[in-house]
Amino acid sequence: MADKKRFSDIEVIEALRVWWSDLDQDRGGRARLRRSRSLLEVAFCPAFHGLRLALKPLGDFSNESMAAVAGVLAHVEGDDQGVPTAARMARPKEGSDTSRVSGLRFRRLLAAPDRHALFPQLVRVLGLLDHRADLGDLARLVYFWGPNVRKDMALKYYDAAPDKKDFSKP
Repeated sequence: MADKKRFSDIEVIEALRVWWSDLDQDRGGRARLRRSRSLLEVAFCPAFHGLRLALKPLGDFSNESMAAVAGVLAHVEGDDQGVPTAARMARPKEGSDTSRVSGLRFRRLLAAPDRHALFPQLVRVLGLLDHRADLGDLARLVYFWGPNVRKDMALKYYDAAPDKKDFSKP
């Protein structure tokens, strides 16, 4: 539980944003993270260790969870603060009336049993979101991936979904 409080602290989210912003100067580091196809490959990237060491003074964080966060955040190109990731998935692109992420793809994402399965799916979903997300929200959902996060995402997605008649389909 202490982990949850610390990860929600403004200082931690700000440190994540600074690290993410610094990736613009470390294009090679960002590229290595983006090429990583697994959390093990992320763990071999110096840019991941930069994040790990930047957060060390703020508390003890799970290295595996932080590898997932670093790997996913490397694919984000714009920080849309204040828009929950799940709600962004449900919102249509301009000129469209369907969700950016289909209900079927969203349910497949929610079915990911762990961060290892979540990682490649979420990277693909970020492409559908124009590589934009609220960094803090995205980092929290990856770090704490589990039943409570999945339930919260479902509530936010279906609250924001434009096509409510699609909900009864399996």
